[in-house]
Amino acid sequence: MTKFIKKSKSEIGESPFEIKFRGKQKADSVLLRLIDYTANEIFETQLKEITELKPYTQSETATWLNMDGLHEPSMIEQIGKMLKLDRMVLTDILKTDQRPKIQEYDQCLFISMKMMQYKDDREEIDMENISIVLSRNLLVSFQEVRGDVFDPIRERLKKPNKKLRISGPDYLLFSLMDVIIDNYIYILSQLGDRIEELEAIILDAGSKEILEDIGGLKLELSFMRKNMAPAKELIFAIGKLDSELIDKEVTEIHWQELQGNISLALETSDSYRDMLSDMMNIYQTNVNARLNDIMKFLTIFSAIFIPITFIAGVYGTNFDNVPELHYEYSYFIMLGVMIATVAGMVTYFKRKKWL
Repeated sequence: MTKFIKKSKSEIGESPFEIKFRGKQKADSVLLRLIDYTANEIFETQLKEITELKPYTQSETATWLNMDGLHEPSMIEQIGKMLKLDRMVLTDILKTDQRPKIQEYDQCLFISMKMMQYKDDREEIDMENISIVLSRNLLVSFQEVRGDVFDPIRERLKKPNKKLRISGPDYLLFSLMDVIIDNYIYILSQLGDRIEELEAIILDAGSKEILEDIGGLKLELSFMRKNMAPAKELIFAIGKLDSELIDKEVTEIHWQELQGNISLALETSDSYRDMLSDMMNIYQTNVNARLNDIMKFLTIFSAIFIPITFIAGVYGTNFDNVPELHYEYSYFIMLGVMIATVAGMVTYFKRKKWL
């Protein structure tokens, strides 16, 4: 059974302000990737120590720090002290199983979302939690594992004088969320292809494995919807947010576009779930129809053989005085009667359109 809520018994009663990693370690080591950029210049590097971030916290340039691996709470605590983050932000970063959310603080904007990737080789969805902290000129993203959907953003950042380069971290935030939502839609399109394949199989013949495939797809769609619905609330909340960290004149139209994309993703997932329910009904109907055909054939087959079995039984008795047994052509007469009986019943069944 799929679990939509997971909570360890050991977590009950813990302080909500305790900075502790409660998830499953998915990365061998922590990787810190930093991109600092202006309209004309860009600088990329990997940080070895958190202290190397200090100059960028006071810089007028836009900076993006991406942290892969959350199993070192002390490093996250260092970032928190450097950026003067509320302790609740740090605990939320380490809660990888929490619902997507947005929280505004005096010094930053905190956003938590689910990032999903479709693995074509396994035909499965991999999901991880991503937390984003937006401050005046700095955006910090926290991921559970290396590998993400942000490579197109990194490539766009390499192109000078583009909107992403001339805008601040607020537009970078929109771009990151946009590619996450676009990936939701891509995954739904892949699931849609699988649904079409199942539909063709059901209409053609169908098999026992079909029900398992349909059930698996319904679970995947339910899993996606569970995380997309709060993401929609989050995006609409950002659109209404009155924060100095987000330039509404630059990004308002883009947030509206993002709202449309997440609404499309939710509507598509609902449509696919309805389609799968209909396909399951069609499959069950086809199975019942085939079963009825088999039962009808067996019933007709039995009905045809009942009278000739009766005739054979009567003349197969061991009584001494059975006059017909002594007729010269009695055997052929009995065969003729049997054949005529079968022919008559088949003709009758065909007229009734039972055959």
